[in-house]
Formats: sequence, structure tokens, C-alpha cells
Amino acid sequence: MSYKLQFTELLPYWNVLLYGLLFTIVLTVVSTAAGIAVGTASAAARTFGPLWLGRIVAVYVELIRNTPFIVQLFFIFFGLPALGLKLSESTAAFLAMVINLGAYSTEIIRAGIEAVPKGHIEAGLSLAMSKWEVLRHIVLNQAFRKIYPALSSQIIIVMLGSAVVSQISAEDLTYAANFVASRNFRNFEVYLLVALAYLLLALLTRSLLRALGRVIFKAR
Repeated sequence: MSYKLQFTELLPYWNVLLYGLLFTIVLTVVSTAAGIAVGTASAAARTFGPLWLGRIVAVYVELIRNTPFIVQLFFIFFGLPALGLKLSESTAAFLAMVINLGAYSTEIIRAGIEAVPKGHIEAGLSLAMSKWEVLRHIVLNQAFRKIYPALSSQIIIVMLGSAVVSQISAEDLTYAANFVASRNFRNFEVYLLVALAYLLLALLTRSLLRALGRVIFKAR
């Protein structure tokens, strides 16, 4: 039995798919910025902060890295309301992605920080620079240059993993695909189109991150 592709049946739902695509892009961009900020602060705290703070960060990192993302998402969306904290689907998806990327980027950035020669840090301190100034002007600049490829790969992984947020009815691209498939039953066409969309997003994200890295590190 031959199967006839009918992509034209997806046309009435182009606005649904486009909205899902835009939602995925915005969710990825915003959560990436916030997640890297969390990761940078956590890595700095674990490396230069007091022992008690480093231990708290270590617990956070181990907890997130050793549990499935979907469980983290469900805990935030379904579990927190039991404590009186009810979040919308979009907010829960954003928070889960930030927490997840924050934990993974913490270890990536910490590896970069520890790769900075100790002599550079000592030189900065000898010039009467504060720890914050040394961290900002000397350590992080070198650290991010070293770990940028690994961090870029993690961002793409998080972007692809965002498909899970459809499980809490966050209206991302996968949610849109499920909606369309439930209306016209063209499962093969819609999921093929969405798979290609994620592939294109991953390739474009990688290219943009490479270009951004060349601009940032060349300027410095």
C-alpha cells in the first residue's frame, strides 16, 4: 500500500505551526540568556565563594544533572502548586529550562575558570584589583573563550530538549504539531515538517553562535 504525501492539508494550520516555532525560539533565547547568567554566578560562587555557598551550588548541580528534565518540569508545574506556587505553562517551561541549563553550564564554566592560569589571577590581585574585578576582566574572559564550543553545544541540546514542554501544554512547536495532527490526522507530514524545523533551528543556532563567538572574542 502506497502512502501519498499531502502537505497541502497542513496549510490551514500554518499560523499554529508558526506560533509554535516562534514560541520555541523565544523560549530558547530567553532561557539561554538567563541560564548562562545562573551558570556563571554559580560557577563563580563555587570557585571563589565561601565553602558553604559552594556546597549549596554543588547540591543544586548534582540534583539537576542526575534527574530527567521532564521530571524537573513536572515538579515545577504540577508539584509546586501543592506549596501554593502555581505557574503558567510558559513560566514553568521557562523556569525549568533556566534551572536545567544553569546547572549544566555551571560545570562547563567552572571547568573554564579552573583552566585559567593561576599566575594571571595572582597578577591581577597584585595590581590591587578586587576579586570581582579579577573575575570579570581576567578570569571570565579567558574561561568563556576556552569553553565556548562546549557551551554552544549545550545550548543546542537545551533548545532541542524544549520539545518536552509540550507535555505541560506550553504552546511550543511540538505542541503545535500535536494539535495539528489531532485535527487532520496527517501525522507523517506534520512530524516530518516539525523534525525538519528542529533540524534547521539547530543548524542555524550553531551558525549564529559561531558567528557571535568570532565577533565577541575577536573584539577582545
